[in-house]
Amino acid sequence: MDVGSFRFLLTRRWVLFFVVVGLLTWLAYALGGWQFDRLHERQDRNAVIARNEAAPPAPPAELMTTGGDVSAADQWRRVEATGTYAVEDTVIVRYRTREGQAGVNVVVPLETAEGPSLLVDRGWVATSNRGATVADVPAPPEGEVTVVGWLRTNATGDSSAVTDNSTRAISSARIGPALDREVYGGFVDLDSEDPAPEVAPSPNGLPELSEGPHFFYGLQWWFFGLLAIVGFGYLAYDEWRGRPGGSRPRAARTPREKRPKRSNHPHHPSNADRDQTPVA
Repeated sequence: MDVGSFRFLLTRRWVLFFVVVGLLTWLAYALGGWQFDRLHERQDRNAVIARNEAAPPAPPAELMTTGGDVSAADQWRRVEATGTYAVEDTVIVRYRTREGQAGVNVVVPLETAEGPSLLVDRGWVATSNRGATVADVPAPPEGEVTVVGWLRTNATGDSSAVTDNSTRAISSARIGPALDREVYGGFVDLDSEDPAPEVAPSPNGLPELSEGPHFFYGLQWWFFGLLAIVGFGYLAYDEWRGRPGGSRPRAARTPREKRPKRSNHPHHPSNADRDQTPVA
């Protein structure tokens, strides 16, 4: 194999081609790695949820603090608290659509004997539009009630701002000051109430413990990167084969057969045949 026959790879066209293929390969590798990172995050989250589901309910004061937030390790732990709902401080969480149906979530502080209030997301209520008031949602049980729910961490960003007892995302750091109430950090997704209300919002439920499509997406991106490398190698090999010193044999030229020249001599056979043509 003549190494010099590969000098075409140093031409401007092939260098640019190599750079483009290299960038595409790097991009495919990075996107594949990102998908596998998301897969590992999903697996870690599923492990935390599965572990916390099996744990017995704990009192809020054991896992929550005022002015703080729920730790990632305690997310989806069950807590059990007894107190009285402060219905006058109900907060409506807007823009909660389910299966194309507009609705809201209902957050009500539960006043506990320990002092701080526990923010309880009682669930989802369908609405005719994307807004609702306290009068539009089912009332919680009156008097002392025992709730069991799943711990959740605070939302962040502008969506957690509270205006007129309404927000787009739940954050105890925003709701507490807006209600002028001391609250536990984080909040609770309601699982059960005792006594049960006459009409209850739809529970939020636990997230699915699936790993999603990240594994196959990661493989697809890495396959695209490998395909780009193999394609570049094949095109370079094909170019090399067609050059002098390459392995592709060149087609041999077939010599043309020479035709006999015509003669202008009167006695040439071809001319004689013409003269034999009868004249009318």
